[in-house]
Amino acid sequence: MVVTCLPDSAVVESVVRDEDGIVDGLSEGMTLIDMSTISPTVTEQLAADLGKLGVNMLDAPISGGEEGAIEGTLSIMVGGDEAVLEDHRDLFEVMGETITHTGPNGAGQTTKACNQIVVAAQMVAVSEALVFAEKAGADLEAVVEAISGGAAGCWTLDNRAPRMIRGNFEPGFFAGYQYKDLRIATNAGEAYGAPMPATELAHELYKSMEQNGMERDDNSGVMQVIEMLAGTEARID
Repeated sequence: MVVTCLPDSAVVESVVRDEDGIVDGLSEGMTLIDMSTISPTVTEQLAADLGKLGVNMLDAPISGGEEGAIEGTLSIMVGGDEAVLEDHRDLFEVMGETITHTGPNGAGQTTKACNQIVVAAQMVAVSEALVFAEKAGADLEAVVEAISGGAAGCWTLDNRAPRMIRGNFEPGFFAGYQYKDLRIATNAGEAYGAPMPATELAHELYKSMEQNGMERDDNSGVMQVIEMLAGTEARID
Protein backbone atom coordinates (compact mmCIF):
# COMPACT_ATOMS: atom_id res chain seq x y z
CA MET A 1 0.00 0.00 0.00
CA VAL A 2 0.95 3.65 -0.39
CA VAL A 3 -0.47 6.35 1.92
CA THR A 4 -0.53 10.02 0.95
CA CYS A 5 -1.59 13.09 2.95
CA LEU A 6 -0.98 16.20 0.86
CA PRO A 7 -2.17 19.83 0.67
CA ASP A 8 -4.49 19.96 -2.36
CA SER A 9 -5.81 18.36 -5.53
CA ALA A 10 -3.03 19.63 -7.79
CA VAL A 11 -0.30 18.28 -5.51
CA VAL A 12 -1.98 14.88 -5.21
CA GLU A 13 -2.35 14.61 -8.98
CA SER A 14 1.28 15.64 -9.48
CA VAL A 15 2.66 13.21 -6.90
CA VAL A 16 0.59 10.35 -8.32
CA ARG A 17 0.75 11.03 -12.06
CA ASP A 18 4.01 12.85 -12.86
CA GLU A 19 7.04 11.09 -14.28
CA ASP A 20 8.63 9.00 -11.51
CA GLY A 21 5.46 9.57 -9.49
CA ILE A 22 3.59 7.01 -7.42
CA VAL A 23 1.86 5.46 -10.41
CA ASP A 24 5.21 4.30 -11.77
CA GLY A 25 5.76 2.21 -8.65
CA LEU A 26 2.28 0.73 -8.38
CA SER A 27 1.37 -2.75 -9.57
CA GLU A 28 -1.77 -4.82 -9.74
CA GLY A 29 -3.25 -5.64 -6.34
CA MET A 30 -1.72 -2.65 -4.54
CA THR A 31 -3.78 0.03 -2.79
CA LEU A 32 -3.34 3.80 -2.76
CA ILE A 33 -4.84 5.38 0.36
CA ASP A 34 -5.14 9.14 -0.07
CA MET A 35 -5.78 10.90 3.24
CA SER A 36 -5.59 14.39 1.72
CA THR A 37 -8.59 16.70 1.50
CA ILE A 38 -9.17 17.27 -2.21
CA SER A 39 -11.91 17.55 -4.80
CA PRO A 40 -14.34 14.60 -4.96
CA THR A 41 -14.27 14.72 -8.76
CA VAL A 42 -10.45 14.58 -8.88
CA THR A 43 -10.60 11.59 -6.53
CA GLU A 44 -13.15 9.81 -8.71
CA GLN A 45 -10.98 10.24 -11.83
CA LEU A 46 -7.80 9.09 -10.04
CA ALA A 47 -9.61 6.01 -8.73
CA ALA A 48 -10.95 5.20 -12.20
CA ASP A 49 -7.52 5.52 -13.81
CA LEU A 50 -5.81 3.44 -11.12
CA GLY A 51 -8.55 0.85 -11.41
CA LYS A 52 -7.54 0.29 -15.04
CA LEU A 53 -4.12 -0.78 -13.70
CA GLY A 54 -5.69 -3.16 -11.19
CA VAL A 55 -4.82 -0.80 -8.32
CA ASN A 56 -7.35 -0.08 -5.56
CA MET A 57 -7.85 3.40 -4.20
CA LEU A 58 -9.41 4.62 -0.98
CA ASP A 59 -10.04 8.30 -0.36
CA ALA A 60 -9.76 8.64 3.40
CA PRO A 61 -9.65 12.29 4.52
CA ILE A 62 -9.27 12.95 8.22
CA SER A 63 -10.60 15.24 10.93
CA GLY A 64 -9.50 15.83 14.50
CA GLY A 65 -6.65 18.29 14.21
CA GLU A 66 -3.11 17.94 15.44
CA GLU A 67 -4.36 16.51 18.73
CA GLY A 68 -6.18 13.69 16.99
CA ALA A 69 -3.16 12.85 14.86
CA ILE A 70 -0.84 12.71 17.87
CA GLU A 71 -3.24 10.66 19.97
CA GLY A 72 -4.41 8.36 17.18
CA THR A 73 -8.03 9.44 17.63
CA LEU A 74 -8.75 10.91 14.20
CA SER A 75 -12.09 10.59 12.49
CA ILE A 76 -11.47 8.96 9.10
CA MET A 77 -14.05 9.16 6.30
CA VAL A 78 -13.42 6.45 3.73
CA GLY A 79 -14.65 6.28 0.16
CA GLY A 80 -14.06 3.24 -2.05
CA ASP A 81 -14.67 -0.48 -2.01
CA GLU A 82 -15.75 -1.52 1.49
CA ALA A 83 -13.90 -4.84 1.16
CA VAL A 84 -10.66 -2.94 0.49
CA LEU A 85 -11.32 -0.83 3.59
CA GLU A 86 -11.74 -3.98 5.67
CA ASP A 87 -8.46 -5.34 4.29
CA HIS A 88 -6.71 -2.24 5.66
CA ARG A 89 -8.76 -1.61 8.80
CA ASP A 90 -5.86 -2.49 11.09
CA LEU A 91 -3.86 0.39 9.60
CA PHE A 92 -6.72 2.85 9.98
CA GLU A 93 -7.29 1.82 13.60
CA VAL A 94 -3.73 2.84 14.46
CA MET A 95 -4.47 6.38 13.27
CA GLY A 96 -8.13 6.86 14.04
CA GLU A 97 -10.85 6.18 16.55
CA THR A 98 -13.81 6.56 14.19
CA ILE A 99 -13.45 4.87 10.79
CA THR A 100 -16.57 5.21 8.64
CA HIS A 101 -17.20 3.81 5.19
CA THR A 102 -19.12 6.59 3.42
CA GLY A 103 -19.67 5.12 -0.06
CA PRO A 104 -17.78 4.74 -3.35
CA ASN A 105 -14.66 6.67 -4.33
CA GLY A 106 -15.23 10.39 -3.83
CA ALA A 107 -17.70 9.88 -0.99
CA GLY A 108 -14.94 10.28 1.59
CA GLN A 109 -14.07 13.66 0.11
CA THR A 110 -17.73 14.70 -0.01
CA THR A 111 -18.06 13.77 3.67
CA LYS A 112 -14.92 15.76 4.53
CA ALA A 113 -16.39 18.78 2.74
CA CYS A 114 -19.47 18.41 4.97
CA ASN A 115 -17.14 18.25 7.98
CA GLN A 116 -15.35 21.43 6.97
CA ILE A 117 -18.62 23.27 6.39
CA VAL A 118 -19.61 22.55 9.99
CA VAL A 119 -16.13 23.26 11.41
CA ALA A 120 -15.98 26.66 9.69
CA ALA A 121 -19.48 27.54 10.86
CA GLN A 122 -18.48 26.69 14.44
CA MET A 123 -15.29 28.77 14.24
CA VAL A 124 -17.11 31.81 12.87
CA ALA A 125 -20.03 31.52 15.32
CA VAL A 126 -17.77 31.13 18.37
CA SER A 127 -15.68 34.07 17.16
CA GLU A 128 -18.75 36.27 16.79
CA ALA A 129 -20.04 35.24 20.20
CA LEU A 130 -16.74 36.00 21.94
CA VAL A 131 -16.31 39.39 20.28
CA PHE A 132 -19.93 40.23 21.14
CA ALA A 133 -19.30 39.21 24.76
CA GLU A 134 -16.23 41.44 24.86
CA LYS A 135 -18.12 44.42 23.44
CA ALA A 136 -20.88 43.85 25.99
CA GLY A 137 -18.40 43.75 28.88
CA ALA A 138 -19.00 40.10 29.87
CA ASP A 139 -16.47 37.80 31.53
CA LEU A 140 -15.09 35.80 28.59
CA GLU A 141 -14.02 32.77 30.61
CA ALA A 142 -17.43 32.62 32.27
CA VAL A 143 -19.17 32.88 28.90
CA VAL A 144 -17.12 30.00 27.48
CA GLU A 145 -17.80 27.84 30.54
CA ALA A 146 -21.51 28.61 30.59
CA ILE A 147 -22.34 28.03 26.95
CA SER A 148 -20.08 24.98 26.59
CA GLY A 149 -22.39 23.06 28.88
CA GLY A 150 -25.61 23.82 27.02
CA ALA A 151 -27.10 23.50 23.55
CA ALA A 152 -24.22 25.54 22.08
CA GLY A 153 -21.63 23.01 23.23
CA CYS A 154 -19.28 22.01 20.39
CA TRP A 155 -15.69 20.98 19.59
CA THR A 156 -14.58 24.57 19.00
CA LEU A 157 -15.78 25.76 22.41
CA ASP A 158 -14.11 22.82 24.15
CA ASN A 159 -10.83 22.78 22.25
CA ARG A 160 -10.23 26.27 20.88
CA ALA A 161 -12.19 28.95 22.74
CA PRO A 162 -9.90 28.90 25.84
CA ARG A 163 -6.94 29.55 23.53
CA MET A 164 -8.78 32.11 21.39
CA ILE A 165 -9.51 34.42 24.31
CA ARG A 166 -5.80 34.32 25.19
CA GLY A 167 -4.76 35.26 21.65
CA ASN A 168 -3.16 31.87 21.06
CA PHE A 169 -3.55 31.00 17.40
CA GLU A 170 -0.68 28.55 17.13
CA PRO A 171 -1.79 26.20 14.38
CA GLY A 172 -3.34 22.84 14.86
CA PHE A 173 -4.91 23.25 11.40
CA PHE A 174 -3.78 26.10 9.18
CA ALA A 175 -6.34 28.75 8.28
CA GLY A 176 -4.99 28.58 4.72
CA TYR A 177 -6.01 24.92 4.55
CA GLN A 178 -9.45 25.77 5.92
CA TYR A 179 -9.79 28.34 3.15
CA LYS A 180 -8.74 25.73 0.57
CA ASP A 181 -11.25 23.22 1.95
CA LEU A 182 -14.04 25.80 1.81
CA ARG A 183 -13.19 26.46 -1.84
CA ILE A 184 -13.61 22.74 -2.48
CA ALA A 185 -16.96 22.81 -0.68
CA THR A 186 -18.30 25.90 -2.44
CA ASN A 187 -17.14 24.68 -5.85
CA ALA A 188 -18.84 21.34 -5.21
CA GLY A 189 -21.95 23.15 -4.01
CA GLU A 190 -22.02 25.07 -7.27
CA ALA A 191 -21.57 21.87 -9.28
CA TYR A 192 -24.34 20.04 -7.42
CA GLY A 193 -26.70 23.01 -7.06
CA ALA A 194 -26.57 22.94 -3.25
CA PRO A 195 -27.25 26.32 -1.54
CA MET A 196 -24.39 27.30 0.80
CA PRO A 197 -25.09 30.78 2.24
CA ALA A 198 -23.27 30.24 5.55
CA THR A 199 -20.36 28.45 3.88
CA GLU A 200 -19.93 31.28 1.36
CA LEU A 201 -19.71 33.77 4.24
CA ALA A 202 -17.12 31.63 6.06
CA HIS A 203 -15.21 31.31 2.78
CA GLU A 204 -14.96 35.11 2.52
CA LEU A 205 -13.77 35.48 6.12
CA TYR A 206 -11.03 32.90 5.62
CA LYS A 207 -10.12 34.61 2.34
CA SER A 208 -9.63 37.77 4.43
CA MET A 209 -7.25 35.85 6.69
CA GLU A 210 -5.25 34.77 3.64
CA GLN A 211 -5.10 38.33 2.31
CA ASN A 212 -3.97 39.67 5.71
CA GLY A 213 -1.08 37.24 6.09
CA MET A 214 -2.83 35.02 8.65
CA GLU A 215 -2.91 31.85 6.57
CA ARG A 216 -0.42 30.09 8.87
CA ASP A 217 -2.50 30.83 11.97
CA ASP A 218 -4.86 28.21 13.37
CA ASN A 219 -8.27 28.15 11.70
CA SER A 220 -9.72 29.49 14.97
CA GLY A 221 -7.80 32.67 14.15
CA VAL A 222 -10.77 33.75 12.05
CA MET A 223 -11.76 35.54 15.26
CA GLN A 224 -9.10 38.11 14.37
CA VAL A 225 -11.09 39.12 11.27
CA ILE A 226 -14.22 39.60 13.40
CA GLU A 227 -12.13 41.62 15.85
CA MET A 228 -10.86 43.87 13.07
CA LEU A 229 -14.44 44.50 11.97
CA ALA A 230 -15.40 45.30 15.58
CA GLY A 231 -12.36 47.43 16.34
CA THR A 232 -11.56 45.48 19.50
CA GLU A 233 -9.86 42.29 20.75
CA ALA A 234 -11.64 39.69 22.85
CA ARG A 235 -8.87 38.78 25.30
CA ILE A 236 -8.25 37.98 28.93
CA ASP A 237 -5.01 38.69 30.80
